[in-house]
Amino acid sequence: MSEQTSTSTAAKIGNIVVWILQILLAVQFVLNGYALFTDQFVAKFDDIGFGQWFRYLTGALEIGAALGLLVPRICGIAALALAGIMGGAALTELFLVTNGGLDDASMPIIFMVWALVIAIYRREQIFGLLAAVTGKK
Repeated sequence: MSEQTSTSTAAKIGNIVVWILQILLAVQFVLNGYALFTDQFVAKFDDIGFGQWFRYLTGALEIGAALGLLVPRICGIAALALAGIMGGAALTELFLVTNGGLDDASMPIIFMVWALVIAIYRREQIFGLLAAVTGKK
């Protein structure tokens, strides 16, 4: 087996693994986003102080970005968006939630890192999308 064939096989396996990670993260965020439309997060968003409109916005953004993870052309930018949302969630848990702290911020941090791993792997798609939008090659 030549070196090029083994590199090609490794790239294919890596792509499959990242797609599995994307699908799992998409399912998680569709469920998370849906939960934000239920009453279980009303008290937390009251504690944050931005109002309930922010809960609905966050849920819509999470579901939208989760669905974007399943679209090959935009999956990298969707992962980057989820990383940003989770970074904001972690900072909110650390600094705005009354009983928050590192324990409450740990899951958003884990999801942020997971999304960043996907975004880094899909960076060529991000750069390609940015080039298409800006008209630069």
